[in-house]
Amino acid sequence: MDSIKLIEIAAVVLALMIAIIGHEIMHGYVAYRYGDDTAKHMGRLSINPFVHVDVVGTIVVPAVLFFSNAPFMFGWAKPVPIYMPSVIRNGGYQAAIAVSLAGIAYNFTLAIAASVVLSQLGDISEVNSYVEYFCVYFLVQTMIYNIVLGIFNLYPIPPLDGSHALSYLGRILGWNALVRFYESMERYGMIILIVCIATPLSSYFFMPIRLVLSWLY
Repeated sequence: MDSIKLIEIAAVVLALMIAIIGHEIMHGYVAYRYGDDTAKHMGRLSINPFVHVDVVGTIVVPAVLFFSNAPFMFGWAKPVPIYMPSVIRNGGYQAAIAVSLAGIAYNFTLAIAASVVLSQLGDISEVNSYVEYFCVYFLVQTMIYNIVLGIFNLYPIPPLDGSHALSYLGRILGWNALVRFYESMERYGMIILIVCIATPLSSYFFMPIRLVLSWLY
């Protein structure tokens, strides 16, 4: 394996770990700010990657996607434990929405930051060292992975974050039919996601990601 490939793998691993682990930590941190210290007591607010790694979601799935030259990388870390009744008791359903969207906000913030830095670098097609190549490749992958994770989790499909936020919003607005709908959909959410990802519907499912990335580029 040549040096360039090793640099790309290292940049991909670092960018993906920061994206998916930070996403989960932000859920736990915002919950902690609203009075739920479950994640803190379990050591899940740590930046130590080993406490967050899910063998399948953090290692196997991204590796398979990377080496198969998939158009998008994806993965997940162990979910941070959150006791939502405590969050709601201290901050209401608005707090529950904030916790649900915290990881998405983190991903979008990182993506925008990476895009801004890249825009200041000028012509990134010409690099003069392995260090420069690693930095540029890392920034590009950081932008891509965080957009993918942010938009993917924004979809209102259980068990994604967007579905939780919409369900809590339904409780605030008194949309009981919407709340009941999401409660009944919990058991089918993964099936719906698989259909959206593994069938021709994927071209439509990932279209917002492609549009945002083309705009950021």
